[in-house]
Amino acid sequence: QVQVVESGGGLVQAGGSLRVSCAASGRTFSPNKMGWFRQAPGKEREFVAAITWSGGSTYYADSVKGRITISRDNAKNTVYLQMNSLKPEDTAVYYCAADRRSYGVLSTHTYDYWGQGTKVTVSS
Repeated sequence: QVQVVESGGGLVQAGGSLRVSCAASGRTFSPNKMGWFRQAPGKEREFVAAITWSGGSTYYADSVKGRITISRDNAKNTVYLQMNSLKPEDTAVYYCAADRRSYGVLSTHTYDYWGQGTKVTVSS
C-alpha cells in the first residue's frame, strides 16, 4: 500500500513564502515522478509542478514559473515545493501525487497515488 502525505500548508500574506513537503511511502514503492497540483474553490484541479526521479527534470505551469521551485530527496521519496512571491490567486488546496511511470507529468490521469491535500491561503 502506498501512502502520500503532504505537510506545510498555511496562511501567508501576499508576497510571502511558504514551503510544502510531500513524502511517498510503501514497502516496495519507488516513484519515477512526483507532482503538485492545486484546486481552488469552484475550479478544476490544475497542474503546478512536477519532477522526474531519474534525471531530475522539472516542469512548471506558466502561472508559477519563476516563483515556485520543486525539488526532491530521492532517499526519502520526498518532494518539496518552495513558493515565493505568493499571490492571492495561489490560494488553493495543494495536492501531491506520485507514480511509477515517468511520462505524463502534467496530467492528473497519469498519477496513481494522491495525498489528502494541504491548504494554502494567501491573504491580500
